[in-house]
Amino acid sequence: MEYILVTIILLVFILIYFRIADKYNIIDKPNHRSAHTQITLRGGGIIFPLAFIVFSLFNFNQAVENYWSFGLGLLAICIISFIDDVRTLSNRIRLAIHLISVILLLYFTGAFELMPFWIWPIAFILIIGTLNAYNFMDGINGMTGLYSWVTLASLAYINKSVIPFTDNDFILYPILACLVFLFFNFRKKAKCFAGDVGSMGIGFWVIGLITLLIMKTGEYKYIFLLSVYGMEVVLTIVERILLKENIFEAHRRHLYQLFANEKKVSHLVISAVYAAVQLLVNVFLICSRLPVLVTVFLIFLPVGALYLGLKWSLKKKYNL
Repeated sequence: MEYILVTIILLVFILIYFRIADKYNIIDKPNHRSAHTQITLRGGGIIFPLAFIVFSLFNFNQAVENYWSFGLGLLAICIISFIDDVRTLSNRIRLAIHLISVILLLYFTGAFELMPFWIWPIAFILIIGTLNAYNFMDGINGMTGLYSWVTLASLAYINKSVIPFTDNDFILYPILACLVFLFFNFRKKAKCFAGDVGSMGIGFWVIGLITLLIMKTGEYKYIFLLSVYGMEVVLTIVERILLKENIFEAHRRHLYQLFANEKKVSHLVISAVYAAVQLLVNVFLICSRLPVLVTVFLIFLPVGALYLGLKWSLKKKYNL
């Protein structure tokens, strides 16, 4: 009953936001790198920080005691991202808030106590890089919501059936938020896009859960619960460096963009395939008892080969 009520509350919240966004013209206009052609409401991903607020209200004592640092980090990064959705902010301001949020996230997960100090800078770079990867990959209908749902569902299974590492509701609330968001976003003509507030918000939550899992188990293989996103972004950056392009400028070189823009494949099909591939990787990760290096090899060799093969084929076909 609680989860039905939470879903209804989130649904009401996002409908109220739609009215606000429509009134104040918070929209996403297509540009030269867009994979869409119609003006759409932006910032629907505000549902994710709202989901944490609802979680805190339903679990007030626990939230105040155990989740305050995570909540501050999540709300800080979501507020700055929402402002950036409405009006462009300087990179310095955004990076400063991201850094503060990551510090709060690592404090929440106990990483400062459990990791040697020399790993801290690596963790900062990895987490901020992953957050931005989440943002880079939020370009077509359904991608962020469906991919996040698959990762969260995998984490919920691990928490229940493999090793408990957090409160079950702390995973279920963002799952419900993803479902509500997908109802409006997983469409041929989306009602809303996540915006930076959505991609950063759900990315922060997913990364927090994965970090908790790693701190609990000591197994860094769980980083690969985001391996499809990671591989796509890293290989695209390498490609742009080799082409001597500015990696900080907008582009249309991601594989999903090539399929959507050049091959005209349905956004929903592309998003479903990305989520399905990540789900297969997650099943392998959960079931595998192989050493980490062997696991990495068995994941990246076939997935990487498939990615590079598809991209080379599309670029050759469309002379890109």
